[in-house]
Amino acid sequence: MSELIVGRQPVLEALKSGRQLEKVMLVFGVHGAAIQRIRQLAREQGIAVSEIDKKRFGELCQDVAAQGVAAVVATREYVDIDEILSVARRKGEPPFVVILDEIEDPHNLGALIRTAECAGAHGVVIPKHHSATITQTVVKTSAGASLLIPIAKVTNLTRTLEELKGQGLWIVGADMRGERMYDDFDYSGALALVVGSEGKGIRRLVKEKCDFVVKIPLFGKIESLNASVAGAIMMYEVARTRHKRKHAG
Repeated sequence: MSELIVGRQPVLEALKSGRQLEKVMLVFGVHGAAIQRIRQLAREQGIAVSEIDKKRFGELCQDVAAQGVAAVVATREYVDIDEILSVARRKGEPPFVVILDEIEDPHNLGALIRTAECAGAHGVVIPKHHSATITQTVVKTSAGASLLIPIAKVTNLTRTLEELKGQGLWIVGADMRGERMYDDFDYSGALALVVGSEGKGIRRLVKEKCDFVVKIPLFGKIESLNASVAGAIMMYEVARTRHKRKHAG
């Protein structure tokens, strides 16, 4: 279980101090000036607020002083995009950034982060909303990789892609409706690889920011791959291309 902060005033103080929180949980129907302020600060900081029934809240938080309010403390500190790019510069390598677009299943998120670390990515980017966050489940599923690789959590993914383009990165999206095959591309330069969510794929506005969209061929009756499997294939194609280019040079 992740660390919890319970009670109206402790949660309010945590928000005021800028402590990194994954989400705030409120029992349905709680109200008052402190609750209003908690909602406002959470919204300003891009922290999700979920309302749950009293029974479920009691299962998650047995503290009688909780007053219907609890916050989940972030398992790790997030970085900004510049820190990810600086990792690549320190290594003398062209940047390789993995963008995970609304991966909501924590097991898929953990698996993707683990693969990103193993494939030599310099960092991972996740959106603040509609995405799993770095909880104990993700840490465990990633075999600890989520505590090793730099991870940025951004409010606006399309703006982040524009920022990366401005830094000289190509944006490559993986989508089953891509116009070219995933192995028909040179991944050896500076790039960001976008992996879409389970079922929905890459969102339209995000896809429009991609310079190229590539697809993995499917030969069976199932119409899509699991997000973590598709991401692993793509990341290791990037790793293979870079390894080949490095040793050929």
